[in-house]
Amino acid sequence: MPAIRTYRRPMGTWWRRNPFYGWYMLREMTSLVIVAYALFLLCGIYHLAHGAEAWARWRGTLSSPVSIALHAVLLVVMLYHAWTWFKVMPKTLPFVRLGGTRIGDGAIVATGVAAAIVVSVVLFGVALWLVR
Repeated sequence: MPAIRTYRRPMGTWWRRNPFYGWYMLREMTSLVIVAYALFLLCGIYHLAHGAEAWARWRGTLSSPVSIALHAVLLVVMLYHAWTWFKVMPKTLPFVRLGGTRIGDGAIVATGVAAAIVVSVVLFGVALWLVR
């Protein structure tokens, strides 16, 4: 009598069959890049806590051409990650009504992007003010 085996559906490439799932997996992978960059920034705090010399060394590594190129790539990855989260906002929020009319998906995305830009500009301005 043959042994009874349960059916196991192959899971290795399910996300390659549909372009939507491919973009979904790319968005999920960008979160791993963001976690790695957060750990990198924690290394900077570690060096800051260990004195001016350690901090200067860490800042020196940030000014290398490789670091600048890596930060440019990271900026693109983070912008893609943020954009995809703003695109998901209308799907995750309950219907928002203003004056009895449902607010459109485009308005929700635009409001989220505008809020992120305003907060970024304010934080950048505060950072410049603190450096002076």
